[in-house]
Amino acid sequence: MVEGITDAHLHLWDLSGGGYGWLDTAPEPLRRDARWEEAAPQHARLGVDRVVLVQADDTLADTCALQRAAARIEQDPGPVVRADVVAWLPLADPSRTTELLADAEAMDRIVGVRHLVHDDPDPGFLDRPEVRESLALLAGRGLPLDIPDAFPRHLDQAARVVGEVDGLTVVLDHLGKPPLGDHRAMGQWESGLRDLAAHPSAVAKLSGLSTSGTGSRRPRQLRWAVETAVEAFGPQRLMFGSDWPIAPAAFDLGSGTADLLALIAELGADQRQEIRSGTAARVYRRLEHARP
Repeated sequence: MVEGITDAHLHLWDLSGGGYGWLDTAPEPLRRDARWEEAAPQHARLGVDRVVLVQADDTLADTCALQRAAARIEQDPGPVVRADVVAWLPLADPSRTTELLADAEAMDRIVGVRHLVHDDPDPGFLDRPEVRESLALLAGRGLPLDIPDAFPRHLDQAARVVGEVDGLTVVLDHLGKPPLGDHRAMGQWESGLRDLAAHPSAVAKLSGLSTSGTGSRRPRQLRWAVETAVEAFGPQRLMFGSDWPIAPAAFDLGSGTADLLALIAELGADQRQEIRSGTAARVYRRLEHARP
């Protein structure tokens, strides 16, 4: 068993309160609650000692649910696991974002912010002046911005945002979703990824690749994606995430991570440590006024 892994991209959701509209068109096996009780034994076998719960709905209700889940995880009688949250905040409303950032209870366990830009009807959401104002607020507090599923719609915007918002760390989820299986599009993806990586404040997650394009059915292109990321960002700006429960076999941690972890295992010990936990420790830090 490998020790000391951070799963920097884990999803939990409870459908009883509504929301999560994107699940209506998701594969049928995903259309049920995603609970820590089901994920916990799989993570324990992998040696995970920290999880970062990542928002899956653009609502404060989802943020609060993840905060409650994180608290329960840390109280779990099983193996000790630290739990933090990449939350949704109303970035289009900088006044409300300011209020929430100043509220210790509202920011409890929050280590980053994300908005489902790939589902937002406004393709220019990240370039809106009011959103940029909120992003500057995040930078001032040391909170990174996660950007999901960026290729091709938002990969160039991610590079523009990290270059134009002083002090903001941008975390590219799932390597931007490389189009595995489409050789020509993979070349375009690589160019965009390298443009983003040229900014020192850009970080990327090795996550969600088993469902990216044709995913694990294209092992050579999966290797291409991982090796490109390691070369462009360096291990010190990459982190591992499972994207559980989203995988070729829903709710099966191994089906979504085995091929990726095998590629990471080929790296040197120091490089593996950075990707498995070191980068996440530096990027995802709780606010000083948040409760321990």
